[in-house]
Amino acid sequence: MSLFLPLRFFYLCTGLIAGFVLAFFLPWLLGPVQVLLGATILLTLLDALLLYAPGQGGGQPVFGRRVLGDKLSNGDENEVQLYLENRYRFGLQVDVIDEIPHQFQRRDVLFKTSIQPGQTQVITYQLRPTKRGEYEFGALNVYAASPLGLVRRRFRFDQNRTVPVYPSFLQMRQYELLAIHNRLTEVGVKRIRRVGQSMEFEQTRPYASGDDPRNINWKASARRATGGGNDTLIVNHFQDERAQQVYCLIDKGRVMRMPFEGLSLLDYAINATLVMSNIALIKHDKAGLVTFSNKPGATVPAERRPGHLRTLLEVLYRQKTQYLETDYERLYATVRAKIKQRSLLILFTNFETLQGMQRQLPYLRGLSKAHLLLVVFFENTELRTYLDAPAESTADVYNQTIAEKFQQEKRQIVLELQRYGIQALLTPPQLLTVNTINKYLEFKARGLI
Repeated sequence: MSLFLPLRFFYLCTGLIAGFVLAFFLPWLLGPVQVLLGATILLTLLDALLLYAPGQGGGQPVFGRRVLGDKLSNGDENEVQLYLENRYRFGLQVDVIDEIPHQFQRRDVLFKTSIQPGQTQVITYQLRPTKRGEYEFGALNVYAASPLGLVRRRFRFDQNRTVPVYPSFLQMRQYELLAIHNRLTEVGVKRIRRVGQSMEFEQTRPYASGDDPRNINWKASARRATGGGNDTLIVNHFQDERAQQVYCLIDKGRVMRMPFEGLSLLDYAINATLVMSNIALIKHDKAGLVTFSNKPGATVPAERRPGHLRTLLEVLYRQKTQYLETDYERLYATVRAKIKQRSLLILFTNFETLQGMQRQLPYLRGLSKAHLLLVVFFENTELRTYLDAPAESTADVYNQTIAEKFQQEKRQIVLELQRYGIQALLTPPQLLTVNTINKYLEFKARGLI
């Protein structure tokens, strides 16, 4: 059924009914009301004929199309465009309803606009998915009305399209572009002063303003001067050590199911892993992946070949949280068996209590003996918001005291890990990616990997 009657039609019918009721008491109104009834019927039929007439050129009178990418980026605002074209010989008033996937739980994707004959209208809106997986779009419904507005005709386009939601590739591209143009500081990545000489010699070149005087090659400068060249100094140019292995270890246990702004901690870790792996590849290192829970998960060896990032993206897309407690002993065995070279291990997990971390401490210490281990876990930002709110009663004071105890315990976990020589990072979920990149660049600058 493509024919619909708008509110204007029912308002007009209500007025006619009221007119006939009044005509029962005032007989002289009956004639005019009957004329209005006949005019309404004729105008309604005329309106329907106009809407069901073919468009210019004999084709479909209205064209619509939904434009979005082949995949959506998880946790990001994804742009969706609706293209509408009016092929009638008169202007249209249209209501557009896009049947978006049920995962968004939105009922406000309704747009009202007008389109002149022969013109195109573009409507743009944003969708932010918070779970990976397949999202099914329904039809794009366009309800068109002529200037009379007594009848609406429905057109349906782009029915039943399935679009996958992948880890945040939009965030990855943003960081990639900034890294290529040395503009990572714009998103919070710090400039870290290099300590020591954790670099490989690349070439010699003439001294330029801003070069470190300690890198001047005095012998080469002297040979250049005695050989009849100019008196420009020569400096040694170094490049970062390359081909280091960087593995992201992702905990998929129940502790990673906690939500924050719609996304689970696992999805934050997956998005950060994708960005971190891309940055490592840009820095000429090798990126790898290990996922784990109560049983071994996916393992991707650290490589830097073409298409490797695509492999990581596909593996990350398929990861799901488990409901059981994580088995760190299995993680330790997996790393010992599959990662032979000393590597940077970035472990994304979450510890809520000091006792919970201490149960896993023997395995973490075992990993740190053969590798550089960075344990990344999450600050409870909602707890911080609660602590910052003013206490208005004795119960509030008591609750804030308990909340402060939990916050202090998180800080104790960091100190306990550092006491055993394990690098630790306590971060809010929204700053996970930036803080992880900062730690990676810090390790590179200090020559720890």
